[in-house]
Formats: sequence, C-alpha cells, structure tokens
Amino acid sequence: MNIFFHELKAYRKSTIIWTISLIAVFALFMSMFPAFSKDADEFKKLLEGYPEALRKAIGLNLGNLFTILGFYWYALTFIVLCGAIQAMNLGTSIVSKEVREKTADFLLTKPVTRNQVLTAKLLAAFTSLVITNVVYIAAATVITTQVKTDDFSMKQFILLSLTMIFIQLMFLAIGIIVSVISYKIKSVLPVSLGTVFAFYFIGAISATTDDEAKRYFSPFKYFNNDYILKHSSYEASFMIVGAVIILLAVAASYFVYTKKDIHAV
Repeated sequence: MNIFFHELKAYRKSTIIWTISLIAVFALFMSMFPAFSKDADEFKKLLEGYPEALRKAIGLNLGNLFTILGFYWYALTFIVLCGAIQAMNLGTSIVSKEVREKTADFLLTKPVTRNQVLTAKLLAAFTSLVITNVVYIAAATVITTQVKTDDFSMKQFILLSLTMIFIQLMFLAIGIIVSVISYKIKSVLPVSLGTVFAFYFIGAISATTDDEAKRYFSPFKYFNNDYILKHSSYEASFMIVGAVIILLAVAASYFVYTKKDIHAV
C-alpha cells in the first residue's frame, strides 16, 4: 500500500494538469455549439464541400453533427486523443522511470515481490485515470446542460463519455508492456506520442473505407457514435477484443517483469 500511495502522490500533479486540460478542451469546443447549431445550414453547406473520405477520417458525420450529442462526439474525438496520451504516459513510465531515475535496485530490495510492486503501480495509474474521468464527466455534464439548445439523452451522453476511459485502459496496457519490454526509455513522451498518433492515423485511414475489420487495428475506432446513438449501447465484439487486449498485455507484463533483469543504471 505504501508503494500505491507513493505512486498516486507522484501522479497527483500530472493528473490535475491532464484533468484541467481535458475540461478546458471540452469547454472550448462546446462554447462554439450554440453558434454552430444556429447557423447549421450554412455550416452544412460548407462541410459538404469537403471530400467524403476526409470527413470520415476526422469524424465529421453531417447526419448528427448539429445535434448536441453529435457535436459532443466530434469534440470527444480530440479529447480522447489527449486522454490516450495521458494513459500511454502513465503506462510507459510505470517501470521505466525506476530505471531512468536509478531507483530500481532500491525498490526491489524492499520486502515485497515484483508482482506486488507492479500491482501497486498499476492500481495507482488506474486510480489516476478514474479520478480524471470522474471529474471530467461531472464538469462535462454541467457544461453541456448550460449550452444545450434541445433535450438530449443523459444515458447516451454518459456512454459517449465513458468511451474515453475504455480507450485509456487499452493504451495504459499497451504502455505497460512497452515499459517492461524496453531495456531503458530515456524519455516517455516521444514513445507515448509516437504510439498514440500511430494508432490515431491508422484509425483515420481505416475510417475512409467501409471495411469493418480494419477498425480492430485502432482502439480509437472501437466505438462508433452512430451505433451508440442508435442503440444506446456499445458493440459487443469490439468490447470483447478490447478486454482481451488489456488482459493479454497486462498478463504479459507481469510475466516479463518477474523474469527480466532490471538494471538501475
């Protein structure tokens, strides 16, 4: 538990910064919605001039973009991208920071097993993401009710909002396996940005086609706003694949971490 609280305290500053940043991005987008919906016809004519492939790649769905939830989903595309970077940063730094800061030997001489160390670190990172999402959803709910121009389904709003933590958990798991496999990561940010943007562009490319199978290659495409708004639920197949990815990545991380030689320098 001491490791858990130490890690949680270490993540405190970054958690606050990321949470405020996500809320700020959301507030910026939603502040434009009243004017956007008021001139919907003009904006629609303008956006129709964009190539269809480009609209699909950046998540512009003219069918529901001018509703509060459709516009929220478009804003969420960028908010989730930021959230994924936060999660990838956490996952990648879980083990690598001990090597980078030369504290690995000190930590592993304590009367705790490697599994306990990794579990405490993982729980701290997970808690950080939960705090971020709880505060974000609370703030987003307040802001949305202030700028709405018509009624909307709160259930669908929450479902759309929760897609961020599901995607974050996948990137957290990917970050953990990268952290334990790599011998030494000098800087977490380049690795996190490179990985997240790579998956983002893969998702953008896959969105330009009608091949559903390509969606499995990017966590960003595991949630379809049209499906959520129509059925008020998630697509089961993508949820299962996402859960499998998380479980396999975490299990592999435990296996590798307990076996590898960890150097402090």
